Amino acid sequence: MESDKHNVTPSTALAYLDPNYWNDRFSKEEHFEWFKDYSHFRHLIQAHITTNASVLELGCGNSQLCEEIYKDGITDITCIDLSAVAVEKMRQRLSVKGYKEIKVLEADMLDLPFSDKCFDVVIEKGTMDVLFVNSGDPWNPRPTTVAQVKAMLDGVHRVLKPDGIFISISFGQPHFRRPLFNAPEFTWSVEWNTFGDGFHYFFYILRKGKRLYNDKVSSDKIEVQPIHLLQEELEGEDYIFRTNIDDD
Repeated sequence: MESDKHNVTPSTALAYLDPNYWNDRFSKEEHFEWFKDYSHFRHLIQAHITTNASVLELGCGNSQLCEEIYKDGITDITCIDLSAVAVEKMRQRLSVKGYKEIKVLEADMLDLPFSDKCFDVVIEKGTMDVLFVNSGDPWNPRPTTVAQVKAMLDGVHRVLKPDGIFISISFGQPHFRRPLFNAPEFTWSVEWNTFGDGFHYFFYILRKGKRLYNDKVSSDKIEVQPIHLLQEELEGEDYIFRTNIDDD
């Protein structure tokens, strides 16, 4: 499945911000999983998503995430991607497998084309991390990066039902993500779990309407332990999204 991986890996991480790169990549590549496959975090999905939930997946690409969720009994799924190539190939793949209830749409996660309060769950795996590839200092990201992330989060918050949850699967560590997640306009609480071997990926759960406003997010720098990657992670693309916390 991933034999053509090295032919699609860009020479610079900035390519991930170019829609043409993704169209070209998806035209060549059938399947690739960012940040581990479903088996590594299935227990976390099952703990937070009920089978009758309406789910929106942001940036589906050529991942099998929606298929795995569907096979676990969650059938009201809508997937979006900015790449028309990814959308068409995903539609074809799901049709062949008989997963006709899953809807796949070409759409921009920064401008979601859905009405307010219409999803129980919004989930993304590695999609938001793409916005950080040119963010500069991780403690003080560039204003353009912050604006894009805020646009994404604004849309997610808007389309979630009053008691909905946003699940973000990310390389981004809590001391970098919490200041964005905890912007005053959002009503969600923020918690997280980790999964993976050697390096831990973060599974964030943001529950709309559950925020405690007397909780303060410290502006002080948090002591961070060094990251050690396994060889399989160094050989893959995931390391590109690792925030460089060794440079201050």
